[in-house]
Amino acid sequence: MRNVWIVIGALGYSLGGALGSAPAHARITGIEIGSVEPFADGAAFGAAGSYERVIGTARGELDPSDPSNAGIVDIALAPRNARGMVEYRTDLFILRPKDPARGNGTLLFEVLNRGRKFLFNWVLDAPAQAVQAVNDPKSAVDAGTGLVLRRGYTVVWSGWEADALRQQGGMAIDVPVATRYGRPIVETVRDELVSATRGPPEAPFLLTFKTASQDKAEARLTVRRREADPPRPVPAEAWHFATPGQIELLPKGTKPLPGSLYEFTYQATEPKVLGIGFAATRDVVAHLRGAVADGANPAGGGIKQTLALGISQSGRYLRDFIQQGFNRDEAGRRVFDGVLSHIAGVGGVFLNARFGQPSRTNTQHEDHLYPENTFPFSAAPQHDPVTGRAGTILRGDGFDPLLIEMNTGTEYWQKGASLLTTDPIGRHDVGLPDTARAYLVSSGFHYGRAGLTSTKGPCTTERSTLNPAPAIRALLVALEEWVTDGTAPPASRVPRLSDGTLVEAAAIGFPFMVGVPVPTAPNAITRFGTYVDPRPEGGLQYRPLVPRVDADGNEVAGIRLPVIAAPRATYTGWNLYADPFPADALCDREGSQIPFPMTQADRIAKGDPRLSLEERYPDAGAYVASVTKSVEALVSDRLLLREDGDRMIEAARQRTP
Repeated sequence: MRNVWIVIGALGYSLGGALGSAPAHARITGIEIGSVEPFADGAAFGAAGSYERVIGTARGELDPSDPSNAGIVDIALAPRNARGMVEYRTDLFILRPKDPARGNGTLLFEVLNRGRKFLFNWVLDAPAQAVQAVNDPKSAVDAGTGLVLRRGYTVVWSGWEADALRQQGGMAIDVPVATRYGRPIVETVRDELVSATRGPPEAPFLLTFKTASQDKAEARLTVRRREADPPRPVPAEAWHFATPGQIELLPKGTKPLPGSLYEFTYQATEPKVLGIGFAATRDVVAHLRGAVADGANPAGGGIKQTLALGISQSGRYLRDFIQQGFNRDEAGRRVFDGVLSHIAGVGGVFLNARFGQPSRTNTQHEDHLYPENTFPFSAAPQHDPVTGRAGTILRGDGFDPLLIEMNTGTEYWQKGASLLTTDPIGRHDVGLPDTARAYLVSSGFHYGRAGLTSTKGPCTTERSTLNPAPAIRALLVALEEWVTDGTAPPASRVPRLSDGTLVEAAAIGFPFMVGVPVPTAPNAITRFGTYVDPRPEGGLQYRPLVPRVDADGNEVAGIRLPVIAAPRATYTGWNLYADPFPADALCDREGSQIPFPMTQADRIAKGDPRLSLEERYPDAGAYVASVTKSVEALVSDRLLLREDGDRMIEAARQRTP
């Protein structure tokens, strides 16, 4: 390990020296490298050889008067340095080939999810680990399949969310606080507080912002059991401020009702200029892909193309990054050549706003009335009959990336994903431009990744273990090839109105099974004026639709991985809460897994309409043949990598029918 402290200035490279004066067009003013050390004890990853971990921070500054920064909310109210610039500082982590000449010239930037790296566990099948280990990959085991390293990518992460949890190993960004006329800004905000569905049952009620006052007369706490219920006031004597950033129910020791929605409206102060997180990503990537003299580029130099990967919250971040114009840097260059957004639905992220709350995510029950889903939803140019607006998430200004959007069944039920490829009220299919693709991972669910075990948790049925990562890996390679040599990825694979695979919830055709309730409606996309006092607007509404299923209950359209094409169970992208939670509401972003009966006799005894395993696969060879047929079709269509397909066939050989 090399323990170093390197300062890379805007004009060059120095070790332990002071920064030089930045040229007028500089955006990253310095990179401070705290350590450079071998990754995986120097193990070689194919032709790319061994890798290094480079850990440090990047410092940047923004010109508030530059049109490229004008869309950052409150940047005009941020403090400025002597040059009139607004400064920030962000965490930086790079995995680079030790020999830059052995890299493939591709920089892969994974947008962090609440400060966490998801690439290795969610995409590369690395074993599930503690948050700290996920954020500090060191071993060959941490690299999972090692795909991106064997292909020679330089992998980069940098902080963008100001309140990501560094104490848990997360990566974050330091941004300034906005003030008005030199005084703190105070405004009313609303926190939704819920226990046991998004956190431990006895989790403290931590506030998102610093309170301006602990006067109870300036705050209000309410509770409701279900999202649609009217809120009931919690008396002032039944709660108190435990600290300026936490409230407790009284008498002390009172536990919140599991899954019930507590809303706390209060006076908050010191809003951070959170939209700087978009500009920081823009400028870090622009800096690393640029040519820096004297080998000073910590990405190793030689970057020819850049890809971005975002999962869930970070996928929503990338949709906003593109739409809000941050894929053009201040020098007028494209930032990301290609973007892969996974499980983002049609949402954005509540970031570029005063008192934004980027960790919120809208579902049918939780966080339902927070900003996330607003027109435009799709990469296809459309007119919105609900608002009268026209638009697309692509800007058409010459700086749009090639775009791949992947979703699972969950995002159709919870995140409006059908609106990626239909008009806003679900009347007809729409075609995407040639520079965009959309895919459904059939019967997948939001949290899908390697190493999951099935439990019920707060849900009615056993939760899903379906892993969509093999499809993500195939499409990440397809995106790279699209960017580097123009080889277009496979055609979009999504459910459509035209072939009857996209339907209303009541028409999905799910088989009747005793003890398995079926949702009656997806999460609605609700319009409201302000999240502080959200009052749903009437009139014409958006109409999200959901995938139709086959006789087994598995989704018909999309990328049907072997686990669905040669099934041993029913998998869904939905589940429902069970008592003592709000029964019949969609269970956060969970899926279901319902194994097939083992034998025909078992099936008949249970009244199960699905064929048993012995009826489907009379012997081991029949099951292997079914898996092999699915693998070969997907590999041929470039929706599965050969190496992943071979692993699936071998796994099928190792199990009984």
